[in-house]
Amino acid sequence: MAEFLIHNPTLAQDLLETYGSPLYVYEGDRLRCTLHYITQAFEYPKTHFHFASVTNGNVALLQMIRAAGWGLHANTPGDVFLGLKAGFHPAQIVYSGSNLNAAEMQQLRDWGVTTLNLDSLAQLELCCEVYGAGIALSEPERLRLGLRLNVPELTGESRIGVRPEEFPAAIALTRQWGLQLTGVHFYRGTGTNATQAFTQVIDRVIDIAQTLPDWRYLDFGGGFGYPYRHGGAAFNWPAFGAAMTQALQKLNRPIELVIEPGRAAIAGCATLLTRVVSVKWQGDRQIVGTDTTVANLSVPSVHRGYREICSLSPAHAPTLYSTDVCGNTTYSRDYLGRQCPLPKLETGDILAILDVGAYGYAMSSHFLHRPRPAEVLLEGGSHRLIRQREDYQVLISNQVFA
Repeated sequence: MAEFLIHNPTLAQDLLETYGSPLYVYEGDRLRCTLHYITQAFEYPKTHFHFASVTNGNVALLQMIRAAGWGLHANTPGDVFLGLKAGFHPAQIVYSGSNLNAAEMQQLRDWGVTTLNLDSLAQLELCCEVYGAGIALSEPERLRLGLRLNVPELTGESRIGVRPEEFPAAIALTRQWGLQLTGVHFYRGTGTNATQAFTQVIDRVIDIAQTLPDWRYLDFGGGFGYPYRHGGAAFNWPAFGAAMTQALQKLNRPIELVIEPGRAAIAGCATLLTRVVSVKWQGDRQIVGTDTTVANLSVPSVHRGYREICSLSPAHAPTLYSTDVCGNTTYSRDYLGRQCPLPKLETGDILAILDVGAYGYAMSSHFLHRPRPAEVLLEGGSHRLIRQREDYQVLISNQVFA
């Protein structure tokens, strides 16, 4: 939870006066502490952490994550592009995605990405054709190929991944190209806070991975959650780290472990500041209009339809009212929060929408043609702009018209 701004309303006021409203504010110290906390939860010596940049692609933040010793986990070529711009070496990037066409697969090779977890036999075949034909790597072992795992009782019903019964065909396919299948990627699902949902499947995933004769690495997770309802269940990183360490140390060969947090690493370090532009009452319910919109945040399914919203304006009476916080569009579902306990508000007051670091700006859009906010980074008592505010020109920048 990004508490710094909550306890420093004067700073929030200064930030909005300097950079405008609405405004994404990231707390660098909070991000570093979270990265350290997750890292220290694993005693297994061959553990590597790769940030899932699908959750946040701001290059300044990715540079901080790289400086912390983490790699990058990419789901799309765009993730790889941003990672390279942030200074990640191609060897620090793990690609786990779906449905690339031939040009995109070639682009990954041209960028030098050499660890790829493939989603289907068709994608594996395309990868072998692109990477294996006249392979310039000279040492095929430098190319690390893995399969994304699909086992309904472990992963749930999912379109993603390869079933274990397809492994023999996958092994034969790679061997035709003189290559090896060395990895298994396990994806539990989006936003799971139940630690047991991960720990109870470790042994089964390892058993499946050992059916690959050349198995060398296990990419375990994403899907690690974040408690948007503060005080609710939170993912237990020390317990998970201990369980993974114990399971892998039982093996008679060293296996590299890749952990790919995204939301869990960055959700709590960011706040979206917004100003109240209108207040009305419907009976005893307060209806507050703001200068931001749900289009500046992720779709509700990503965060279970809930984010905590706080008032940062001082001198309010302690009485709280059931409040609907609404966006600045006519979209009937443009609610930033419903039935929020907030004081009686006035035009110009500041609200803080918490925990927007993951799938916040990354999933924002130009729906109803609102330009997107600026992003600011707080570090050591100072602040700096890390993404400029859009203006209306962005709405026509790629259009072609007479």
